[in-house]
Amino acid sequence: MTLTEYRRVTMPLSREDARSLRAGDMVLLDGEIVITAGLPTHHRILACMEKGEAPPIDLQGGSLLHLGSYSRDAEDGGLEILYMNPTTSTRFNPLMPRLIRHYGLTSVGGKGGLDSACREAMQDVGCVYFSFLGGGAPLHSAAIKAVKQVAWNDLVAHYRLVRVAVEGLGPVTVGIDAHGNSLFENIAADATARMPAILEQLARDRAGA
Repeated sequence: MTLTEYRRVTMPLSREDARSLRAGDMVLLDGEIVITAGLPTHHRILACMEKGEAPPIDLQGGSLLHLGSYSRDAEDGGLEILYMNPTTSTRFNPLMPRLIRHYGLTSVGGKGGLDSACREAMQDVGCVYFSFLGGGAPLHSAAIKAVKQVAWNDLVAHYRLVRVAVEGLGPVTVGIDAHGNSLFENIAADATARMPAILEQLARDRAGA
């Protein structure tokens, strides 16, 4: 498959586009995304939500991607991203259902997937999970066109909330779609189903040794 065969979608993802994607689809992302790798950042977003305040970067109907960056502060007060890479999404499992529902997110993502409670929230609102290539920093970083907005500069760079313009970010895999299908849960279920036969074969191999 060549890059021209991947579907390109515009970020922030529309609800219609989110629902048109299926688990296993591979896509390229164009437009603007919101990223952070920080658990403290997620808690701050939740605090805004609980106080009825808008977060410093608008998340309504948008994205919240678990992408970290190695960055340095720019002279104009902005941020220069030297490279960008996904962080493990499962760290955020307890927080994501509330964030997905409250902000009506259309896309989340990172690496490692999210749990069933997150999947249910995504299905409720029409949101997909984009699975990024772990260790694919050169590819991800090359897609960055501009840093548009940075919030919470008191945090270390990869914990800040950042709005980034990208072109051809990916390819990423739709790991969880807006219809309740999760590649991560399917793989786990398959592995569980195969385990008894694997253990039985290992026992036979040991007995014959």
